[in-house]
Amino acid sequence: MKLKEKINNKMDHLQTLMESNAHLDRPEYVGDVIDSVIKFWSVLSDEDKDYIHCSQDALENNTEWKV
Repeated sequence: MKLKEKINNKMDHLQTLMESNAHLDRPEYVGDVIDSVIKFWSVLSDEDKDYIHCSQDALENNTEWKV
């Protein structure tokens, strides 16, 4: 699996978790998923970085994800 594909799969998974508000019920798991993507920070797109920042904010503040 290529790196870009691996990152896309992780970002897709994070998006699924956030849209289902899993961070409210399973914060540790969602935090682990975020951490697994952050390790690729230097090659992430600006859009992915923004999404991660918003995800972290929702996780830390225990706020509902509204798209």
